[in-house]
Amino acid sequence: MPGSRTGRPPVARAAGRPAAPRPTGQNPLVRHYTRLRRAWDRPLTAYYLILGGSLLITVLGLVMVYSASQITALQLSLPGSFFFRKQALAALIGAGLLAVAMRMPVKLHRALAYPILAGAVFMMILVQVPGIGMAVNGNQNWISLGGSFQIQPSEFGKLALVLWGADLLARKQDKKLLTQWKHMLVPLVPAAFMLLGLIMIGGDMGTAIILTAILFGLLWLAGAPTRLFAGTLSVAALLGVILIKTSPNRMARLGCLGATDPGPGDSCWQAVHGIYALASGGLFGSGLGASVEKWGQLPEAHTDFIFAVTGEELGLAGTLSVLALFAALGYAGIRVAGRTEDPFVRYAAGGVTTWITAQAVINIGAVLGLLPIAGVPLPLFSYGGSALLPTMFAIGLLIAFARDEPGARAALALRQPRFGRKRGTGGTGSKGSPRSWNTMRRRASAARTSGER
Repeated sequence: MPGSRTGRPPVARAAGRPAAPRPTGQNPLVRHYTRLRRAWDRPLTAYYLILGGSLLITVLGLVMVYSASQITALQLSLPGSFFFRKQALAALIGAGLLAVAMRMPVKLHRALAYPILAGAVFMMILVQVPGIGMAVNGNQNWISLGGSFQIQPSEFGKLALVLWGADLLARKQDKKLLTQWKHMLVPLVPAAFMLLGLIMIGGDMGTAIILTAILFGLLWLAGAPTRLFAGTLSVAALLGVILIKTSPNRMARLGCLGATDPGPGDSCWQAVHGIYALASGGLFGSGLGASVEKWGQLPEAHTDFIFAVTGEELGLAGTLSVLALFAALGYAGIRVAGRTEDPFVRYAAGGVTTWITAQAVINIGAVLGLLPIAGVPLPLFSYGGSALLPTMFAIGLLIAFARDEPGARAALALRQPRFGRKRGTGGTGSKGSPRSWNTMRRRASAARTSGER
């Protein structure tokens, strides 16, 4: 038969060919676990986790800000959507910063380290200037921009410490200087202490704790010995005890750990009503907008305690979803930091991951009554443009680093554009596409030679 090597028609050959054996007796759980692990190990997993997780947290945060802030806005004789509109505007600006950061090359990120640090220090000094800085809830750490718009420079200090510290440690590692304690600690630790001092002058201990966590994260990634961490933690604990003992407000917050009653003078009112909100949510919550605690019972319902309102309206399912998103974001950041060969990327990705996860743990732990109320917002979720803008820029950094992995670059290069294809080069219905096929084969072989899947 023409066109046939065996003389049998194609149908007969297909019928005579034995079918591929299927695995028998394989546990479905093992099979699904294997598939999940393969998907988890793909080059673009971190990229999708960071991008998708951060966007989901931000969108869900906008919904909860709108729900939790309506009563507060009406009590202040403002429109019910006042805080939501401000948060949506900040989210739009933050999305622009995220898009810019994820497209910037690593060299430009490193070049911005010193200008961002200088700008953050300058603004944090302006906070203490009479007539420029303003106090909110007893903390002198805000600058008024006119009208209802304010900015908190200490939030930008976190981003400044991450970028500048990562650039500093990367340059010292290139020169093989990190094996010496003095090069590991100087000038990183003095600069961090300067930022901490400017923050503590305003009385914002919560932000100081986050900045300390970022410093420890950078030192850990730089390979600081355990005895150095023990000594530093001892000094930090001593300073923390002194700061708490000398402040009646901080002592009262520490005394509310695990409280189930507001106590004398309602000193634990906020902590207890946060627990009440979580307890009344049940498995699936009372529904969006149906929270009872936000009607004046729970202070800061749309900022520091928005997680409690989430538990009341969306229940255990909603809070576990938020926790899962933050866990995925933290895992992806650790994966980016662990797989890169660039020391700056490793330090910056580790610093951003430490920042976001530590702040989330402190905020959620305070709402659950496991940690003292530190007054820090839930990243990407709570109301506050000053916290949202630098955090979204930092997320853009992680996305840029995830895209820059060798395996991710190869996977993105294999993608074919859907539009703008020339005729005869691989469009649907075209027959003359050997050039397109050969190009894809060359790209695939290049990707395989790099050792990536």
